[in-house]
Amino acid sequence: MATIVAIRYNPHVKALYERLLARGKSKMAALGAAMKKLVHLCFSVLKNRTPYQADDVKAA
Repeated sequence: MATIVAIRYNPHVKALYERLLARGKSKMAALGAAMKKLVHLCFSVLKNRTPYQADDVKAA
């Protein structure tokens, strides 16, 4: 459920999801890639012990 919300409201995850759909990936495959991106974002916040800042995220 967190990934579905991220696809709606997080600009980086949303861009990744829409880019993969435009390439012809299935919705489930694009959702899985968005899920992985969200996990990486969460791990980065925990590892660096800093609050999430959307400006610091690099586009993948």
